[in-house]
Amino acid sequence: MITKWLEWARELQAIAQNGLTYCDNHFDIERYHAIQKISAEIFSVHTELPVEKITDILLREEGYQTPKIDVRGIVFRENKILLVKEVMDGCWTLPGGWADPNMTPTQNVEREVWEESGFEVKAIKLLAFYDRDKQGHYPPFPFHVYKAFFLCELTGGKATLSNETSGVEFFAEDEIPKLSESRVLPHQLKNFFRKFKDNDLNTEFD
Repeated sequence: MITKWLEWARELQAIAQNGLTYCDNHFDIERYHAIQKISAEIFSVHTELPVEKITDILLREEGYQTPKIDVRGIVFRENKILLVKEVMDGCWTLPGGWADPNMTPTQNVEREVWEESGFEVKAIKLLAFYDRDKQGHYPPFPFHVYKAFFLCELTGGKATLSNETSGVEFFAEDEIPKLSESRVLPHQLKNFFRKFKDNDLNTEFD
């Protein structure tokens, strides 16, 4: 759940980023940078990440601030789910990542699955569209994130590692390894297994 400090820090960042996008007054630009610094300091205090790293992340964002979209592919084979092992933290997750512009949601998730696992898939259904904050992911991000989970049909390819993944495997529901909980949570996988078994293709959201 979103906490007050996170809500305040994001609001300050949005004010700063939106101001920097539209402002051409030198003194106001300085004020917006000062607001952005305060936002970064709040994040740093509550997450123990260096303020310089937070500032670098915030400075990469441009234009009017809107939520970012994370897409994840749900691929089953013989009642097992496809997971990839993240190089970054050594834990497992559904293949996926940030959606790229100029690509449809379907193209994004199919690309992510192929790049991270080596498997070719066809997205057939949006199973869930979640607000990351309401799901309990940790650590919190300095920007708002929506997470889109697509059920995908396996069409080809083979397990292949990438510069982001050090493992590619299918897991049964009772053998799920340690998850990268910034990306996917145990209750989400449990829900996707249930949906797959019950052929429940209704989309959940929020």
